[in-house]
Amino acid sequence: MRISQPLAELPKPSADALAHSARLKELIRAEIAAAGGRLGFERFMELALYAPGLGYYSAGARKFGAAGDFVTAPELSPLFARCLAVQCAQVLDALGGGDILELGAGSGRMAAELLNELARLGALPQNYLILEVSAELRERQQHTLAELAPELREKVAWLERLPESFSGVILGNEVLDALPISRFRRAPAGFEEFCVADHDGEFSWRLRPAQEELQAALQALKDSLPQRLAEGYCSEISVRMPALIHSLSDTLARGALLLTDYGYPRAAYYHPERHMGTLMCHYRQHAHDDPFLYPGLQDITAHVDFTAVAEAGSSAGLQLAGYTTQAHFLLALGIADRATDLQTAREVKLLTLPGEMGERFKAIGFQKGIELPLRGFGLRDLSYSL
Repeated sequence: MRISQPLAELPKPSADALAHSARLKELIRAEIAAAGGRLGFERFMELALYAPGLGYYSAGARKFGAAGDFVTAPELSPLFARCLAVQCAQVLDALGGGDILELGAGSGRMAAELLNELARLGALPQNYLILEVSAELRERQQHTLAELAPELREKVAWLERLPESFSGVILGNEVLDALPISRFRRAPAGFEEFCVADHDGEFSWRLRPAQEELQAALQALKDSLPQRLAEGYCSEISVRMPALIHSLSDTLARGALLLTDYGYPRAAYYHPERHMGTLMCHYRQHAHDDPFLYPGLQDITAHVDFTAVAEAGSSAGLQLAGYTTQAHFLLALGIADRATDLQTAREVKLLTLPGEMGERFKAIGFQKGIELPLRGFGLRDLSYSL
C-alpha cells in the first residue's frame, strides 16, 4: 500500500527534469492568464497529465514498475494477466472469436502475458488492439511486445482512436483513475469548485461557484446520496467518465467491457468520514496530496466512483455483468491454483490480500449482445452495493 509522505522526504528531480517541469508550468500559467486568473482543476489536471510533449503521460519519464512512480497489478505479477486471460477466453469462446482491445497498455507487459496465456489456452483473439495516447508509452509497448513469438506479435496493432465497430473484449486497467476530475466543496449556498491560480510564479488553490455543467452533475450526485454532504465537505467528481463509457458502448457491437481500478461504491466514496476526498499524487514510489508539485513529473489520480460507472454503462445500453473486489475476481479465475512456489505464493498474496491490492482494487464488467455469466464475478458479485 502506498502511504502519503511529507513533501520534504520526496526524492529531488534532476536538473533536466526540473527544466521539463518548468516548461509545462509556463504553459499552464498561460492558460490561467487566458482564463482570467483561475483555471478549473479538471483542465489543470488534463494539462499536467496529457499536454502534448510535456504532460506526465505524454513525455518520456519512466512511470511503471520499481524504477518508476507506481506499480500496477500487471507489473507486480504476471499472474494478473494470466487470470484475466481466462476471462477473455470465456468471452471469445461465447462469441465464436473476436478481438481484444486494451485501453492504455502501460509498459505492454499485460498484453504480452495475456497473449502468451491465451496461446497456451488455445484461445487467441483474431487481433490484439491497443489504444494508447502516449507516444512514449507506445514505444515502450512496441519494445516489450517485440519479444513475443512472431505468430503472437503479428496480432498486435495500435490505434489512434476507437474503432467504429468492435466484437470481443475491451480491457481497461487503471484507466478511469487517470481521467481528469473536478474538485468541489459543499458551501452554504451550494457547491464551489476548486480552481488553480498563479501566485507569484507558484500554483495555489482558489474557489468559485461551480460552473453550469459541474453544478448539474453535483446536484444529481447530491440527490442520489443516502447521506447529506456537510458544509465544508470536499471531494471529487468525474464529469468526463460517462462520455468515455458511452463511447466504449458505441464501439462495442458484441462482447464484454472489463475495467479494473481502485475505488468505492458511491455511498462509501462520499462517506462523511472521507471529507477530504481521494485526490492523490505518485512520484518515485512515494504518495502525497500536492498536485502542484513537479507538474509533468508526477501522476495525479483520484479513486473511482463505481456507482457512477455502473450508471453510465446502463444509460449507454450496456448490461452490468458484475462488480467485485480484485481478490474475488482473481480467485474466481483460478489464481490460487497458480501459487506453485514461494514466489508465486507471494504474488498471489500481494494481489489478493485485503491489506495489499485485494480489497482496494475492484473489477466491474459489462456485456452487450451476449448473455454470459462472466466467470470472474462468479465467486462473489457485489453489484448490490452499487
